[in-house]
Amino acid sequence: MYSTRLMRYLGLIVCGFLTLQACKTRKTASNRSSRKPKIVKAKETRPVKRKLYKTADDPYPLPEDTGRFMHFTIQSTEDYIRTFSDIAMKEMRAYGIPASITLAQGILESGSGQSNLVKRSNNHFGIKCHSGWMGPFVRHDDDEDQECFRKYNHPMYSFRDHSLFLFKRNRYKFLFSYRKDNYKGWAKGLKEAGYATDRKYPSKLISLIEKYRLYQYDRMVLREGYVVKDKPQKPIYFSHTVQKGETLYGISRKYGTSVNDIKNMNALNSSEIAVGQILIIKKVSSR
Repeated sequence: MYSTRLMRYLGLIVCGFLTLQACKTRKTASNRSSRKPKIVKAKETRPVKRKLYKTADDPYPLPEDTGRFMHFTIQSTEDYIRTFSDIAMKEMRAYGIPASITLAQGILESGSGQSNLVKRSNNHFGIKCHSGWMGPFVRHDDDEDQECFRKYNHPMYSFRDHSLFLFKRNRYKFLFSYRKDNYKGWAKGLKEAGYATDRKYPSKLISLIEKYRLYQYDRMVLREGYVVKDKPQKPIYFSHTVQKGETLYGISRKYGTSVNDIKNMNALNSSEIAVGQILIIKKVSSR
């Protein structure tokens, strides 16, 4: 009799224990299911596509990007003009955009090359990434916080991107029917086409062009003979890999340029170079 009662008692204890464990398991499962899943935000990346600035029919192709970011220290607007006037004229020969307009826009958009965006990205024209951009970029506060802006390792690629930006968009097509020395028409046309919302944008460009006599660079290109885009010309800019025993002076003699030109093009503070270093060379035209 006692044995039967004992067995029943033990059975109740075991049943109660199992019921309690089942409740705990259900509670734990319920707590887990009610938790919000942890969201891991993927790191924002954008594939780097090399040779972004080369096309088969380009009469003035740029050298391949070396992958090295070159920082240019610009002291004044005059310094900016001295540094980038040759590049602006090169773009005028290739795409027909007045060098004066390109320089004035660069001065205005980049604060004469001294803006924070330019120092971080070599982006002289404030061109944003847009959907088709596959190159490197930086974040910068503009109309909105932390907007995406294109980044270039050398300013020449920024100038080329500016040319392509205008040349390939239909809304700017009418500008290319203007005379190449009609900087006033181009300044007003850019505003009409929606390049800028500032009502004073044309007058600001014209003021810069006339103050710094930027129109002289248009005349230099026209005096040499304007080159139509579909007539290939020998490239002016290319890259050179430093070999053992070479000096800047020797390289400058080899390519018919100057030591200062090489230093300016590559943001070098001294004449010291290293074996394997890639230099951007501007060869003087033989025309």
